[in-house]
Amino acid sequence: MNLLSIVVPCFNEEETVEIFLKEIQKTLNDYNFEIIFINDGSSDNTLKNIKDLANANSNVKYISFSRNFGKESAIYAGLRNASGDLICVMDADLQHPPSLLPEMIESVTNEDYDAVAARRTTRKGEAPIKSFLSSFFYKLFNKISEMGLVEGATDYRVMTRQVVDSILQLSEYNRFSKGLFQWVGFNTKWIPYENIERVAGETTWSLWGLFKYSIEGIVAFTTAPLSVSTLLGTAISIIAFIYMIIIIARYLLYSDPVQGFATTMCAILLLGGMQLLSIGVLGKYLEKTYVETKNRPIYIVKESNIDDE
Repeated sequence: MNLLSIVVPCFNEEETVEIFLKEIQKTLNDYNFEIIFINDGSSDNTLKNIKDLANANSNVKYISFSRNFGKESAIYAGLRNASGDLICVMDADLQHPPSLLPEMIESVTNEDYDAVAARRTTRKGEAPIKSFLSSFFYKLFNKISEMGLVEGATDYRVMTRQVVDSILQLSEYNRFSKGLFQWVGFNTKWIPYENIERVAGETTWSLWGLFKYSIEGIVAFTTAPLSVSTLLGTAISIIAFIYMIIIIARYLLYSDPVQGFATTMCAILLLGGMQLLSIGVLGKYLEKTYVETKNRPIYIVKESNIDDE
């Protein structure tokens, strides 16, 4: 039977890792699998609990980072060290239901699919503002990017070795896995499921964190914001030129002096705001270029029970 490697990024998941393992063992009782927990610089007892599980189960592996490098780095580390013929990425909090795994494995193994991914059809239990912003992100991304994302797409997926090897070729430091999974292509089946709340613990994703993550995704896969800045600058310049012609014509024809301190201040503030916005957009792209040129490692391992590390 093919070996299934399950990659599980963990950040402060001390309450969930044991529950997660029990659910996987119950679901995949007849499968040959290994679990690779990636401790992403947790500040609680996540690493200790993972080590205890590894000592009691030979198919439990772990990689522990020297600090928090982020979920994207954890996914990359897990994919890089997975030895299975099939590789799965899922969260430890059971918001990615293990009950879908048999169907996902079956589709990749016996159907003409290279990957099977899960997408949420509802966001029950989430704050309305979070659900609205998430939906808005997908719509915006698909409008400005040549590569569309499936709305509700998650990182939860089962992939063949060929797909994973293709993803590992993309060794960029600034990573947005949802986009990378889509960018490499391959035949992907989507399985819908309703949102499930965490089995234990608290989420580490704040609204601000999700906003920054969405910006990372947009910058990583489209240069449209740079084009928007150029278009806005061109449009405002044209409007300003037309307005100047109107002012000159009124003065020459009607001797109407230029008035309006408030109008002048609004124009100055508008132009100043647009300039700062455009500089900010340009700066974001320069920031990513600057970070990439440093060629720093995506993650640093402090300890692991995997030989390759």
